[in-house]
Amino acid sequence: MSDTSESLRRKISGATDLQSVVRTMKALAASSISQYENAVGSLQDYYRTVELGLVACLRQTKSLEMAGSPVSSTEKAIGVVVFGSDQGLVGQFNDVLAEFVVNTLAQWPHDYHIWAVGERMYLRLEDSGFHPAGLFSVPGSVKTISTLIARMLIETENYRESGAIDQLYLFHNRPLGKGASYQTTYQRLLPLDAVWQQQLRAMPWPSNNVPEVALLSNEQTLKALIREYLFVSLFRVCAESLASENTSRLIAMQRAEKNIKQQLDEWQLSYHHLRQNSIDAELFDLVSGFEALNQ
Repeated sequence: MSDTSESLRRKISGATDLQSVVRTMKALAASSISQYENAVGSLQDYYRTVELGLVACLRQTKSLEMAGSPVSSTEKAIGVVVFGSDQGLVGQFNDVLAEFVVNTLAQWPHDYHIWAVGERMYLRLEDSGFHPAGLFSVPGSVKTISTLIARMLIETENYRESGAIDQLYLFHNRPLGKGASYQTTYQRLLPLDAVWQQQLRAMPWPSNNVPEVALLSNEQTLKALIREYLFVSLFRVCAESLASENTSRLIAMQRAEKNIKQQLDEWQLSYHHLRQNSIDAELFDLVSGFEALNQ
């Protein structure tokens, strides 16, 4: 059934309104990307300070066992936190990450306790045959990330203290840079093993004045620095995931805007053709009537 001028006019009006909504969402996504990228950048100095504090403590400590870090055991399950999205219009953001998690865990001969950040990721994992141990809501802004991290640390620490898990991995999407896309990745957060300790001990001190930690407070200082290290690490991963989510949304909106523009051009062209044909028909009728009267 061919479109009429009126139906094309309604389609053009609706597409124009939708184009305005898409442009607004593009602006919001771009603004959110800058917000989360700035949050990640602002963490670098603090993260560096925490690392230097750990370096100073580890140089006076033979092992992290005194800080309460359990020795890894292959008999225990692995804790996995997957950072997804709660909202739509993010393209393949959740699907690609869920597939990456499934393929990666299939290569690890362990049991798992999985926590999903975002209801959509929770459902993706359930569809893949997993049974997530918990669900965390996705933060809506930088200010609410701290609340999520605090809950996450309490939840995972309870599992570690009960002996249910002794390792913790973080799966998330990481932005590749301004205007670029993102990539799936994972990192091991716990345990703080000998390799991690050796890497810290090998870090050069930035000045000739080597610090010393008071012997009586070394253990307490080390525990406090480890808590900050875990907090900052989780905060950075969460901010990177949120930046990637908005990058995916921005890409989706750019694609939608392009499709809307192409459709609008086609409808406007069809509308102009129908309008011109209508005008031509009216002129033809006038000319025919005039000639008939003259005869």
